[in-house]
Amino acid sequence: MSVEFAVVLPVVALVLTSLVAAVLVVDAVGRLEVAAATAARAYGRGDDDAGLAAVAQLAPGADVTVHRGDGVVCVRAERGATGPFAAVPLGATGCAAEAGR
Repeated sequence: MSVEFAVVLPVVALVLTSLVAAVLVVDAVGRLEVAAATAARAYGRGDDDAGLAAVAQLAPGADVTVHRGDGVVCVRAERGATGPFAAVPLGATGCAAEAGR
């Protein structure tokens, strides 16, 4: 094993770890988007318990904020990322018509 290989190996490992962590962040954002959209539809039809259950199942540990107005229900789901990007806040918003309008 050469000295150059010994120097480059930790850099390659760091880059690969960052790439895997970035994929996990993208997955978490996707889960938040699906959870927010599903919860918004549930809140829109008046089923608040199903809205909370959807977020709890699809994006565990996410904080939920619900805004109602002008016949529209919007749900904001937020949580932190994992791994090396744990300090990065993630969030998604989903909106749906209220009461089937």
